[in-house]
Amino acid sequence: MYSFTDYTGIGSADFVGIDNYTTLFSDASFYQAVMRTFLYAVMAVPLTYVLSLAIASLLVSRFAKGKSVARVVFFIPWLVSPIVTGVIWRWMFGENFGLVNFLIAMFGGSTVHWQSNANLSLIVVVFAASWMGTAFNMLLFIAALKNVPRAYYEAAELDGAGSWAQFRNITLPSIAPTSFIVVLLSTINAIKEFAMIIALNDGGPGTQNNLFVQYIYTTGFKKGQIGYASAASIVLMVILMIIALVQLWFNNRKAEV
Repeated sequence: MYSFTDYTGIGSADFVGIDNYTTLFSDASFYQAVMRTFLYAVMAVPLTYVLSLAIASLLVSRFAKGKSVARVVFFIPWLVSPIVTGVIWRWMFGENFGLVNFLIAMFGGSTVHWQSNANLSLIVVVFAASWMGTAFNMLLFIAALKNVPRAYYEAAELDGAGSWAQFRNITLPSIAPTSFIVVLLSTINAIKEFAMIIALNDGGPGTQNNLFVQYIYTTGFKKGQIGYASAASIVLMVILMIIALVQLWFNNRKAEV
């Protein structure tokens, strides 16, 4: 296993024990990447969940018109590669050439530093990821919502329950398994996000928005520290496994209740 060696991609791989892990857990850049990744996930996953469920609810509503066309339109982001998504949002939120700043200036406002402000830059990444991830999750929710028996809602209406009460007490419990899958997959995808953020802001400004996988890529392929990057990859795998197990445990506990 390369994580226990000093392999650089050239020559022999000498055994160094846990030196790579010791160095990793004393590296401030590593902790910064981890914290930024979790902050990104905490913002992106709930937003993606809410958007996908809201759109799916609208598309299965008996009052909605043009559902077939709307599904195609909302699914288009999933067909676009993450790199293209990053380029599109970089063009929209560029500071000197971006569409959003152009519109703000046209209406007399001051341009916003979308790329040079670390927090604003991360927010743009969150919105881009949610735009891209909503499409597939929307399809999962549409299938789940269609499987909820209509009789439940009819009985609730007879009892005088309003739309929000029906959604809270019937819809959400009925689609709980799908919600679990959506949250789990969205969390894993957020933790290992790479291509889109590279195309959008390259982890900038500077290295302030370097996420976990970008940290691994930089140390492994740009600095040639393959053994060290392998150690970071093992840590990433462990984190993903823990997240999956915790969510599975929480879902099982909730199902038992």
